[in-house]
Amino acid sequence: MNLIWLLLKASWMQVAIAVFTGLISGGTTARLIALINKAISEGFQASDSFSDLAWQFPTLALIVVVNSIISQVLLINLSQEAVYQLRLRLSRGILSSQLRHLEKLGTSRLLATLTEDVATLTATVYAIPFICVDLAIIAGCLLYLSFLSSTVFTFTVGFVMIAIGSIQLLINRASGYLIAARDEQDRLLKHFRAITEGIKELKLHSARRQEFFEDELQHSAAICRDQNSAALLTFSISTGWGNLLFFVLVGLLLFLLPQFAPVAPGVLSAYILTVTYLMLPMQSILDKLQALSKATVALQKIERMGLILAGNKENYIEGQEKDIKTFSKLELKQVVHAYPGEEENRFSLGPVDLTFKPGEIVFIVGGNGSGKSTLAKLITGLYIPEAGEIKLDDQVITDDNREWYRQHFSVIFSDFYLFEKLLGMDKPALDEQAEEYLRQLKIDHKVTIQKGKLSTTELSQGQRKRLALLTAYLENRPIYLFDEWASDQDPIFRDIFYKEILMNLKKRKKTVLVISHDDHYFHLADRIIKLDYGKVEYDKINSELSVNNGALRIGN
Repeated sequence: MNLIWLLLKASWMQVAIAVFTGLISGGTTARLIALINKAISEGFQASDSFSDLAWQFPTLALIVVVNSIISQVLLINLSQEAVYQLRLRLSRGILSSQLRHLEKLGTSRLLATLTEDVATLTATVYAIPFICVDLAIIAGCLLYLSFLSSTVFTFTVGFVMIAIGSIQLLINRASGYLIAARDEQDRLLKHFRAITEGIKELKLHSARRQEFFEDELQHSAAICRDQNSAALLTFSISTGWGNLLFFVLVGLLLFLLPQFAPVAPGVLSAYILTVTYLMLPMQSILDKLQALSKATVALQKIERMGLILAGNKENYIEGQEKDIKTFSKLELKQVVHAYPGEEENRFSLGPVDLTFKPGEIVFIVGGNGSGKSTLAKLITGLYIPEAGEIKLDDQVITDDNREWYRQHFSVIFSDFYLFEKLLGMDKPALDEQAEEYLRQLKIDHKVTIQKGKLSTTELSQGQRKRLALLTAYLENRPIYLFDEWASDQDPIFRDIFYKEILMNLKKRKKTVLVISHDDHYFHLADRIIKLDYGKVEYDKINSELSVNNGALRIGN
């Protein structure tokens, strides 16, 4: 039912046309069966009967074929369009969801929905047009049977309803196994990510590797196997049970029903012929029930993910890049952000009171877990404060303008992602400007630019960070934030970064925020902000600090 609703949302008009042509195909098929039954029962002695059959049979056959093709073409196009729109809707939902909420959901769960569930749905919706045509044929044949004998029709329909009910019980049981297997699939995908991302740690610790493989991955894979096997076995039983019930119905019509109700031989032969013909579309539907059940489970997962994303959306407005302005002051006033958890163990950042101005270099320092990255995400608008406010000049940042506010930042996080193309940069002579920056970053011998596309991103982490810096340069925004950018650089380029690149940005009146542990370069900062477990320990300008032998000390 959810799959049909998915198609109706895409275009109810096309669904209506497809159903109409499918019904014509089904009704015409019933008429063909009636024609064949008449020819068999009456023979071809009468010339007029033969003449009627000679033109009716090919005409009806042509109508069946044409309407069946029209219905299938409409529904195929419609089903693929529905999947296309579903992919876009999910992607938009992720793009417009709060970062904190996406982090809570986890990459594994998001990827499982975007890849596994959507792929399952894509493979299944192709079968829907054929199922619709089969259902139309079944409906047309049942309509024909109702005209032959109300007694036999009532008996047949009653038996079919009981048969459908018993098969549906098996299908529901199989669907339960599929749901359990799909839930476990999220955990299995998480383990697969652990293999690829944690391969070095697993190779270096045999006991950890063995326990991870046997207790985590193998256990999860076994659950998926068992649940899927149980589902497939139940589907096989339901298909076999359906075939058995068909032969039971034929046997009842042939041997039992005539003992209790008078049935003309012609009517009985018509019923047997029609029911035998119906075995093909009914068998086709039974064979597709497994795929339909998987698609239903996948669609339920997708819908739940969509609802979760819909409840945590932000205002997502295109074209705000053009509204970026220079500013005189960025303020955080009594800003607080807390991570979920038990109250006594809950990490909280703040309250934070900070001010940033153009043309200054600010180092943000502190131990691991002190809240530096959380503060960076608050400053850039990726996290929403639970208390306090952020102001750009005199404008308070709210849900209505947060997207606009974010466009003032060029950021390279420690876990940055490097795109292969210079997206969102409609600039004249972009390639030439990018090539010049590549020379300055000393990677022009490794990478070239053509039509805004990087020739490669398969580089060392330090070189990839330089490419990320290239993108930040080209964005040319008022505020730059670097999260441990120099940690993967060689000593020579680390020196270039602190003494040349940062100073160049300062000369261009950019606000430069640097999260760093490189205390040898702290003297280059205009201000240093130190965090300690979510609190600002101090916020000092350079004249109030002294640096001796690379060790930072607070001046008196």
